[in-house]
Amino acid sequence: MTALDSPKADIDGDSPLRRSLIGTYPNHWLHSSSPPKFDLTRPSPPEYALPSPKDSISLSTTTTPTIISPSKTALVIIDMQNFFLSTHLGRPADGAGNNAKGQLLKIAIPAARKAGIQIIWLNWGLTDEEIEHMPPSTRRAFGFEAALERKGEKESLPAIDAHGVNQAAAEQFMQDKNGVLGEKELTENGKPKRIYKGLGSEIGPVMIEDGKVVNAGRLLMRDTWNAALPPNLDAAYQEGRSLKEKPDVWIHKNRMSGLWGSSTACTEYLEHEGIKTLLFAGVNTDQCVAGSLQDAFTKGWDCILLKDACGTTSPDSARECVEFNCARTWGFVADCNGLEQGVQAMLKAR
Repeated sequence: MTALDSPKADIDGDSPLRRSLIGTYPNHWLHSSSPPKFDLTRPSPPEYALPSPKDSISLSTTTTPTIISPSKTALVIIDMQNFFLSTHLGRPADGAGNNAKGQLLKIAIPAARKAGIQIIWLNWGLTDEEIEHMPPSTRRAFGFEAALERKGEKESLPAIDAHGVNQAAAEQFMQDKNGVLGEKELTENGKPKRIYKGLGSEIGPVMIEDGKVVNAGRLLMRDTWNAALPPNLDAAYQEGRSLKEKPDVWIHKNRMSGLWGSSTACTEYLEHEGIKTLLFAGVNTDQCVAGSLQDAFTKGWDCILLKDACGTTSPDSARECVEFNCARTWGFVADCNGLEQGVQAMLKAR
């Protein structure tokens, strides 16, 4: 860490602003001690000029305020798909995931658009080849169909799901049917077919708005209804992808993290576009969002969690753990209102 003197006076106007260089150009931050603030805009040496309020966003966080450059920042929205959010699959309309969706639509996405921040939709979207090579640890996370073999005969058992997603969806399915299911709606062991049998398995028909029935498709496979965005988010995406400058980007992922391993479609895109700072949103906070955020932190990206634009079905302790570690180790924790206020201040300064 190197101490630098800025020719600009400090808040009292009596002495130069003291800043510390963290890292090495071109991947570096600057830290001011009075008042405390991290500058993530990566100004060029040797001047390391202070960022212009017309071209940077001052963002409040739960620890130390930061300054980010919209041109080097992306809002990464993770897994806001029908499978995780749709009430037609038993997800509560007032649940954490759908509340986060509301914050994105109302505040974060409009603010990002006004600031010229790139929006990336990072979603599960599997191919048959990826399913074939999927490790058992990942398969278990989304349920699997168990089978017992006794004396040469196989006995099918209900699908096993570590998170209870299958059972909740099955109960909702039975409720929609007033507890009465026809023979074609039951498995051989009498369980509702709404119980999913793992990644790539058929979900079956789903009744959506106006009584319309759609084929939900295979679980989290590309180009299926269950892997698509809910209608209002899809409308936002369609609007964003038509922009002339920095159109929204859809990137498929095949693990809980979209930045795992030596290279993914997401890391390649971020590197090509020169994006350095990532605002994270989506579901679930402690799973796919946290996994992607930790990998991004390890690989050197600036990580900022928009806590109210994230949601999880896990206990509060899991969410609190992610927010605690993000604020103190992996990066920073902010919220949608803070982003909106920072963007408004930048636009007002122009």
